[in-house]
Amino acid sequence: MMKLGPLLHKRDIKRMALAAGMDLSPATVTLLINYHKWPKKWPKEEIKARIFTFLDDPELGEEIFEEYDPAEDEPEPEEVESPAPAATECEAKPEQSNDNDDLEIEMLLRKQVLTPNARRAFGLVRDPFDEVRNASEVFVNAEFRYVRESLRQIAKHGGFMAVVGESGAGKSTLRRDLIQWANDDEPSINIIEPYVLGLEDNDMKGKTLKAGHIAEAIMAKIAPGETLRRSPEARFRQVHNALRESHRAGYRHVLVIEEAHGLPIPTLKHLKRFFELEDGFSKLISIILIGQTELAQKLDERNPQVREVVQRCEVVNLRPIDMEVEGYLDHRFQLAGRALADVMDAEAVEALRKKLSGRGEYSVLYPLAINNVVAAALNEAAKLGVPMLTADLIREV
Repeated sequence: MMKLGPLLHKRDIKRMALAAGMDLSPATVTLLINYHKWPKKWPKEEIKARIFTFLDDPELGEEIFEEYDPAEDEPEPEEVESPAPAATECEAKPEQSNDNDDLEIEMLLRKQVLTPNARRAFGLVRDPFDEVRNASEVFVNAEFRYVRESLRQIAKHGGFMAVVGESGAGKSTLRRDLIQWANDDEPSINIIEPYVLGLEDNDMKGKTLKAGHIAEAIMAKIAPGETLRRSPEARFRQVHNALRESHRAGYRHVLVIEEAHGLPIPTLKHLKRFFELEDGFSKLISIILIGQTELAQKLDERNPQVREVVQRCEVVNLRPIDMEVEGYLDHRFQLAGRALADVMDAEAVEALRKKLSGRGEYSVLYPLAINNVVAAALNEAAKLGVPMLTADLIREV
């Protein structure tokens, strides 16, 4: 490692600040310090001049670019034993951690697209982080298998479920998997999906999905040639009769609403009435809601407005894939024609796990977040000419 690294640490200068001052990426600075890999865009002497300018210290010389022995930086015994420095260090850690956490969370919001240069550099026949094209490409772990089977049981035998998860947790994948399964293996199951484009939970923000819209979606699916009645009472009787006739003909009906966190409270209450439509002991329609974490807040049992809905609705939260990151990445890279070991070493995978788990304080180890970090690292590695992703590169992208 260059002596520049310990110097930055001693002066409490973050590598990210140095990178911004030099118009370089943090990953480039890390590779420069840790591996003596100089950026290809500029001559080495120009980079050195930029560093000297940033540090603004006339006493510094070429020695900061030399190797150093880590033993040189070991603290003196009295410094280790002194309580004051230890307390100061502990007090400083939370602030530093919060800064890094904010940067990581901010980065997760950006969509990272793998460049053609990165695909060529790593021999990837396709972007491993493209959306899955069919059910065989889905990464199936115990969590996914449980939720998938629960949705299929509801589709076959009836029920009311809400699938809740962070952005990129796999909700849409589960919905597409359910639809493909019904189309391929269960033709007697009718999936009913109201259009939710521009859906908001109040009419001030956009358009709300009302019970009348759901009734229209049901009729369009099971009785497309039938004219809808004008009055609400006649229309809902029409829906009930159509569902009953379809059920007696051997069909099952599943109402699937994506972006359900945008449903207004009155519509959530009306869903209970749809769910209660029956033919004898048989429920005529099952309901599956798919939404972000705000949906779980709306379905809070302490909210008296939705208490009757909550009593009938099972809420399933999609959890992060903390302990299965390596399996997930290996699955994705296999789709692109490479093994994980050819692209990332074990230390890089562990660095990714730590980066997205907030040092144990939280976890955003969801597929989309993982995809974004690794894609950004692959793009940076291709620019630098690095043949494999390392822990340092993962930490600094």
